[in-house]
Amino acid sequence: MSNFNLNKVIIAGRLTSDIELKQTQSGVSVIGGSIAVNRKKKDAENKPIADFFNFVAWRGTAELMSKYFHKGSSVCLIGELQNRSYTDNQGVKRYITEIIVDEVKFVDSKSLGENQENSPPDAYTPSPANFEDVEGDGDLPL
Repeated sequence: MSNFNLNKVIIAGRLTSDIELKQTQSGVSVIGGSIAVNRKKKDAENKPIADFFNFVAWRGTAELMSKYFHKGSSVCLIGELQNRSYTDNQGVKRYITEIIVDEVKFVDSKSLGENQENSPPDAYTPSPANFEDVEGDGDLPL
């Protein structure tokens, strides 16, 4: 019998709310939220249909997300799925499946005039300076 296990999620969409950085009692940074992901299919009125997925990020990933992302930000989350349960205030056992975020990728490019203090690091920003302008496409391979 094989011991092969794989639990990897890569999901891209828009954050549904602003990120609020919290600290555990032991001082570990954590955030939680949800991401809206449009399906390929649209509804009868040709409007997008979205699914909503909960996520949690810890430590440096949580701090980075709270600093650079906000409601409506396009983001790519990479992590794993986790199931857990808890008992709510009425004594009912609830189950939740969420993405535990290991990595986050910037999808939006910097807006013109955006506050540089809140801009993502240059390492995450597309740079047109690395591309060469080509006049016409006659010399490019097909």
